[in-house]
Amino acid sequence: MHRCSRSRAAALAVVMAALPALAIIAETSPALAAPQEAVLKQAEAQRQSLIDTMKALVSIESGSKDPDGLAEIAALIADRLKALGGEVQQIEPKDVYRMQDTPEKLGKVVLARFTGTGTKKILLIAHMDTVYLEGMLAQQPFRIDGDKAYGLGIADDKHGVALALTTVALLKELNFRDYGTLTVMINGDEEISSPGSRALLTEIGAEQDAVFSLEGGGTGTDKITLATAGIGAVALKVEGKASHAGAAPERGVNALYELAHQILQMRDLSDPKIGLKLNWTVAKAGTNRNVIPAEATAQADVRMQRMADFDRIEKTVKERIAKKLLPDSKIEAVFERRRPPLQPSDAGRALAARAGTIYGEIGQKLTVIDKAGGGGTDAAFAGLKARGPVLEGLGLRGFGAHSNDAEYVELDSVVPRLYLLARLIMDVSAGKAK
Repeated sequence: MHRCSRSRAAALAVVMAALPALAIIAETSPALAAPQEAVLKQAEAQRQSLIDTMKALVSIESGSKDPDGLAEIAALIADRLKALGGEVQQIEPKDVYRMQDTPEKLGKVVLARFTGTGTKKILLIAHMDTVYLEGMLAQQPFRIDGDKAYGLGIADDKHGVALALTTVALLKELNFRDYGTLTVMINGDEEISSPGSRALLTEIGAEQDAVFSLEGGGTGTDKITLATAGIGAVALKVEGKASHAGAAPERGVNALYELAHQILQMRDLSDPKIGLKLNWTVAKAGTNRNVIPAEATAQADVRMQRMADFDRIEKTVKERIAKKLLPDSKIEAVFERRRPPLQPSDAGRALAARAGTIYGEIGQKLTVIDKAGGGGTDAAFAGLKARGPVLEGLGLRGFGAHSNDAEYVELDSVVPRLYLLARLIMDVSAGKAK
């Protein structure tokens, strides 16, 4: 079993080598400065509390389409934030952006505000929903094996929720209230592209001097991220006419033929030079071998790094579907804007450099990535109209997100990440974000 206490030496251990050079935009490795002892001691003191909170959260099943589980975990989080002195709301989703996989009922958003004595506004975001189905917890409960804590949703993103709660507790123990407001926002629909919380994320994000997103901070190597991909989807539907495939195929309109034609004429829409990717991934047609299919559908996954590419792809798809193989077929294309891209800013780079200096205080290295990969997060919604920097990936190191047998976080990252987040809040509150 994992020991509950850990020496400060473990908290000061240097992390593994940095990510491959092609993926790294900046790596901060400042000279070791003296850590703020009171903050470090509190991070160490709060370590077990964070682990216990992760266990409590992981022990509640909260899939994105499980309203009962989401209500239970939201109540737990709200109660914890109230106990810490926050002004807490559970907000019903409104202005819902409905997509193909949007359930009728969405989980509430837990929003807590802590009012301080300063002027700076800071937002912490994480999500409580998971990709897992009800009933899976019984076979895979929370467990600790060596220096890893395992559990469904622990890496994505229940550890982030625990980190937010524990950081607020840490600051309270230090009697730190130099911020203007410290806001914690936990949503229950991130895994389905945040249809009910995206508008609120953007609205609240626009008010902040800094936004910290507590998704996972890498595997083996500590990193934070300044850029994530935008995500879209295309749903194509073709209507034809059924007929007997052997006796009278000429009387039908083969929806599968038309679908194949459409996919082939839209196979060239990716543009690697600008990070635009469109890939057809799902297709269905027909009901029986001997029936000309009357309906066919397909879906494409879209990734981009620029907001303008949403409009570009949607316009191109609409133009292409007008070019039919079978004139009597009917074609419908629906374009979903699932997530905007998070684009790096000078303010973000400056605060990331500050984060590297803070991490150096405890002998750690921090890799900063400001080129988007393939994934997208809620940080992009919070950053759409943000006036201040947005940092993603401030959570614990971990691995196995969306994997039902290997999702874990690395426990030796608990104290360093608690220290980093607390110190960032302190520095932003003091106007030291540059």
